Amino acid sequence: MSDNTRPLSVTLTAEEKQVGKFRLRQWRIDSLTPGEEGPYTLWLQLSMTERAAYRFNLTSQAPRLFVRAGFTGEDPAPDAVSASQDVAASWMDGEQQVLETPMPMAIQMWIEGYLARHGEAPPEGRKKKRKGAGRAKEQPTKENPQ
Repeated sequence: MSDNTRPLSVTLTAEEKQVGKFRLRQWRIDSLTPGEEGPYTLWLQLSMTERAAYRFNLTSQAPRLFVRAGFTGEDPAPDAVSASQDVAASWMDGEQQVLETPMPMAIQMWIEGYLARHGEAPPEGRKKKRKGAGRAKEQPTKENPQ
């Protein structure tokens, strides 16, 4: 096993909800544990490009893991997991349903170790604009020399 991947076992459960006149089946993650024991085994793979997102997640009040579970409106079929909210957002932009769950402490510690070994992501400072960049500038003409 490499230092940037870990297997996670996922178990889902359905809940029936009443919304107005309609009954809906809503899926949620019943359990997510390190290892390969559950009905779905997903591999959490950490990426150097997502280090800032991992840090943001870890410093939140409740760190989360995000599971991609197939297309919206269909029964879930988990096929990927991420600790990055940015990755989860891109999945949702692609009409995928994303289930979230609290991040187990063992995974939080593993990600902390990953960040310690590989360094924090460099700060994304604001880019400086060149003087006058982005502004229309009147050009001198024969009739109106400046």
